[in-house]
Amino acid sequence: MRIVVDTDVFVAAVSSPDGASREVLRRCLLGRYEPLLGQALLTEYESVLARAEPFAASPIGEAERNALWTALVSRCRWVRVYYLWRPNLPDEADNHVLELAVAGGAKAIVTHNTRDFARAELHFPGLRLLSPGELIAEN
Repeated sequence: MRIVVDTDVFVAAVSSPDGASREVLRRCLLGRYEPLLGQALLTEYESVLARAEPFAASPIGEAERNALWTALVSRCRWVRVYYLWRPNLPDEADNHVLELAVAGGAKAIVTHNTRDFARAELHFPGLRLLSPGELIAEN
């Protein structure tokens, strides 16, 4: 199953060893899900990883976090986004996640930010918006 893993899921996964976000990452690393990655999402991840504050509560250090990120990237399918669906989401900074999902044929966007994504002006059949817990419960 192809999915897009929003950066907030990665942050939650390294902050809590027992949560659904951590299980989503485990399943990606085991090949159960196929995470998609494109240039805009890669840039966002790199920006988040460079900051200390999102990981203040994380039980793992920077080296372990970077190793986990490298492992996740190795499991990702690279997708080039050629068409932008804008304006669409209330938060312009989230549009690239939706565009990646559409371009890569994802079945789901996995995010904790379901409220903003649910308010999209455009809807794409076959693409679902799921929290990590919802994804785990269904698959």
